[in-house]
Amino acid sequence: MSKVGILSMQRIKNYGSFLQAYGLKNVIEELGHKVEFVDYHIGKPVIVEEKKNGKIQKGLEVFKYDAKLSHKIQYIMHKNNFGKKYYKLLNLTEQPNYTPKLDTLVIGSDEVFNCIQKNENVGYSLELFGKNNNASRRVITYAASFGNTTIEKLKKYNKCDEIQELLNKMNAISVRDSNSKSIVETLTDKKCECNLDPVLIYDYANKCKEIPDIKPKEKYMIVYAYNGRISNSEADWIKKFANNNHLKVYSIGGAQKCADKFIDCSPFEVLGYLKNAEFIITDTFHGTIFSIIMHRNFSTIVRKSVGNEYGNEEKLTDLLKRLNLEEQIVKNIEDVEKMYNQTINYQTTDKIILEERKRSYDYLKENI
Repeated sequence: MSKVGILSMQRIKNYGSFLQAYGLKNVIEELGHKVEFVDYHIGKPVIVEEKKNGKIQKGLEVFKYDAKLSHKIQYIMHKNNFGKKYYKLLNLTEQPNYTPKLDTLVIGSDEVFNCIQKNENVGYSLELFGKNNNASRRVITYAASFGNTTIEKLKKYNKCDEIQELLNKMNAISVRDSNSKSIVETLTDKKCECNLDPVLIYDYANKCKEIPDIKPKEKYMIVYAYNGRISNSEADWIKKFANNNHLKVYSIGGAQKCADKFIDCSPFEVLGYLKNAEFIITDTFHGTIFSIIMHRNFSTIVRKSVGNEYGNEEKLTDLLKRLNLEEQIVKNIEDVEKMYNQTINYQTTDKIILEERKRSYDYLKENI
């Protein structure tokens, strides 16, 4: 039994980061290895914004959003309590686990390579590319993503050389989207695998016994999006759409103007809520994946990156095309209407996921 470290976004306080980490941990343990999570030192972001009283200001920003006051307070409590409630489910220690002695270090999944951004919770850390690791045998990645960092941005901020050097030192590279694959193959001569996110690779629907069967007495739809991403006009349209179809609106992941209820629940309960939703609207990568693994009818709002603002176009378009679900993409909220009464045929998608699951297990088996 070898000792394997996963260097990922496991301490980011959202459901997607948690469930991808939990999924990859379980897959590697199924292959017979002992797993622990590895932390990285957060560096200064490449894109620096003017300071606005730090975390206090960030907390106060929630109150700027047009949503019920009770939902905003619930959201703040949810964020404050997330680590205390759920880190233990990943066996995370209170103190960060920097550079432990390992046989193999696996970097990923999630946006571990998204280095040209302004998020102070992630920053610019070359440890996410394997620098100063303490693995005696191998350093590999699994479904790592550059997010909306592009080769043009790496060139603009003069980061190509140091990223190239570290990528070249890796024993095997796996990414989760075409943008990331293109960057790796531009900077290196290495063969690059393209694998699906661990939430799709780990068979949550059949293997995870922690997912409860949640059946509220009312019919509901879910809006899965972060604070501030659903505009007021989109929220107004969603509320009207829900009323016309006699649905309550549950918000998960953020406080939304259109929501009747804010759902503060465990990562596993999220999947339980999605399992019985009449419809899901999301603009997030993992919200889309959760909808897919629960076989729900959904629409994914795809947004372009503008300047230094965060967009989701690269990763979501790539994901849905690979799974033969590009018809679920919407650019304008009104396009959701025609999707509500359609039934998604998941037969083709399930076949693709099964094939990709085998490829991923084979990749990890061969390279750990």
